[in-house]
Amino acid sequence: MAEVIEPLTSLKGRDFLSNLDLSPAEYRAVLDTAHAMKRGAYRGLRPLEGQTLAMIFEKPSLRTRTTFEVAMNQLGGHAVNLTNAEIGLGTREPVRDIALNLERWVEGIMARVYLHSTLEELARYSSKPVINGLSDLLHPVQLLADYQTIEETFPDTKGIRVAYIGDGNNMANAHIQCAVLSGVKLTIATPRGYEPNAIIYMEALKLGADITLTHDPLEAAKGAQVLYTDVWVSMGQEAEASQRRKIKDFTGFQVTPAMLDLIDPDGIFLHCLPAHYGEEVVEEATLHKKSRVFDQAENRLHAQKALLYHLLS
Repeated sequence: MAEVIEPLTSLKGRDFLSNLDLSPAEYRAVLDTAHAMKRGAYRGLRPLEGQTLAMIFEKPSLRTRTTFEVAMNQLGGHAVNLTNAEIGLGTREPVRDIALNLERWVEGIMARVYLHSTLEELARYSSKPVINGLSDLLHPVQLLADYQTIEETFPDTKGIRVAYIGDGNNMANAHIQCAVLSGVKLTIATPRGYEPNAIIYMEALKLGADITLTHDPLEAAKGAQVLYTDVWVSMGQEAEASQRRKIKDFTGFQVTPAMLDLIDPDGIFLHCLPAHYGEEVVEEATLHKKSRVFDQAENRLHAQKALLYHLLS
C-alpha cells in the first residue's frame, strides 16, 4: 500500500472543466495516482462507496461512458447514464434546473456536451463537482490519459517535443493547456484557417508554455518524441465536412507510416479515437510499432479513476 496517495483536500469538491483547473502540483498528483492505479496499488479499496456520478451525454460515446462507469464501479461507487433524449439539456428543462435537481441526488456530474457554455452553466448552479467529459472548446480528461501514456515512455516530459497535427479543435486547445503543466515543447501544425483558439494560446504563452504554431506538418513531425492527431471533422462540424474533405484543406496532414518515420526513433504516435481511417490517419499508423493508441484508450480508465478519487473522496 506504499504507493497509495491520499486524496488531495485541495481538489475535493472542485469542478474540472479545463486542464488549467489543476495547479502543477495537483496535475502531478492526479497522474501519479493514475500510474499507481494502473499498477494495481488501489485494488480492493472502495473510497467512493455509496457515491453516485451522473453522466450526461449530448454526444455519443464509447471510451468516455465506459471508462467513467467502470471507474466509479472500481472505486466502489455507481454511475447513472443520462442521454440528451431523456433530459433535454436546455430544451425539456433549463440547464440550471437540471443542475439544481442533480445536486440533490448525486455526488458529481460528468457531462459530454456540444457547447462549453453548457458545462459552465452546470458548474455555476451545481454545488457538486462538474467534470468536462468533452466540449467544443476542450477535452481535458483525454489529456490526462494522453500524458499518462506519454510518461510511460518518457517519464520526464519537460523539454520533450510533442507535435500535434491536424485541426485546431478542442484537442489542440487542451494540448496547449497541458503544455503549461507538463513542460513539453509543443508544436501545433494546422492548415491555414484552422488554428487553435487564440485566447487559450495567448493565455498559455503568458503562463510560460513553449508552443509553436505552424502550417507545415512534416516540419512539425521531424524529430518529435510524440506525434498526435485527431479527426478533421468533429461531432457538431458536420456542415463543414464537405469543405474539409473535398477542397482538401488538409492535404498533407494525414498520418502515415512514412510520417512516423520522421519522428524520433523512440517516439510514439497517439490518437484519441475514434479514427476516421483514410482521412487524418491510415490504419497502418494506428497498428504501427510506434503507436500507443490503444494504451492511450486504456489509460482513460486509470486517469479518470484518479481524477474521481481526488475530486470525490
